[in-house]
Amino acid sequence: MKKCRYAVLSTTILVLAALAVLPAANASESESYSDPTTNQDREVLFQVSTINALLLSVYDGILPVADLKERGDFGIGTFDRLEGEMVVVDGECYQVKVDGVAYVVPNNATTPFATVTFFDPDETVLIETANFSEFKEILETSFPSENIFYAIRIDGTFPYVKTRSVPAQEKPYPLLVDAVANQTVFKFENASGTVVGFWSPEFVDGINVPGYHLHFITDDRKAGGHILDLRVEGAEVELDLTPNIFMALPTAGDFFNIDLTGDLTADLEKVEK
Repeated sequence: MKKCRYAVLSTTILVLAALAVLPAANASESESYSDPTTNQDREVLFQVSTINALLLSVYDGILPVADLKERGDFGIGTFDRLEGEMVVVDGECYQVKVDGVAYVVPNNATTPFATVTFFDPDETVLIETANFSEFKEILETSFPSENIFYAIRIDGTFPYVKTRSVPAQEKPYPLLVDAVANQTVFKFENASGTVVGFWSPEFVDGINVPGYHLHFITDDRKAGGHILDLRVEGAEVELDLTPNIFMALPTAGDFFNIDLTGDLTADLEKVEK
């Protein structure tokens, strides 16, 4: 049974709020994740690990899905060994594998990287007709600030959605940019479903994906994936403004000794496209 330890980082957009290391005793996958906070704040982006760690092939799952769902009912990520795309919507967690099927995830499954929050929409933006690039530009003009996080949800029928999923990796793990070279791509036309994801400010470079990171799942919750391309028509986009971020960082395994100081922007751009 894998064991792990965590460091916990809690920040707001204005000030570093706290840094704490959990007790030295290891926690197994089946044990509950704990943190120093006592009250559940719904306006928090809860994140497991960092995007640069994922880019550098830190794929071992460290947090059980059961614990992740305690931190949010909406979000995205991946799973142990990078197997498939995660979609958390309406409190349920799904795994889109390379067969194109979205599976309900058992609570003991683990994630090496994920971002969740409790989705409480603050604003709704109507976008009539737009391709993916136009959609991004139009939506950003509605943001009151470019210095906070936005959870993004769109329920509707989409003229076109292009998604992908990545197969489980074997050790020694390849870099993420090489792993996605073996991705499986899915195309949907006039598909009814839900777009789930986030827009993050530029200052999180290396921590999360600056800009948009979106996943898709169909209405019947049977298919989806990481969005590579999208067209919208009459889309009502719900935005949840989220000013806080709380991070659970592993302090064992590959993450503990990996060099995260390099500039991985070029690799991230390739991975997202």
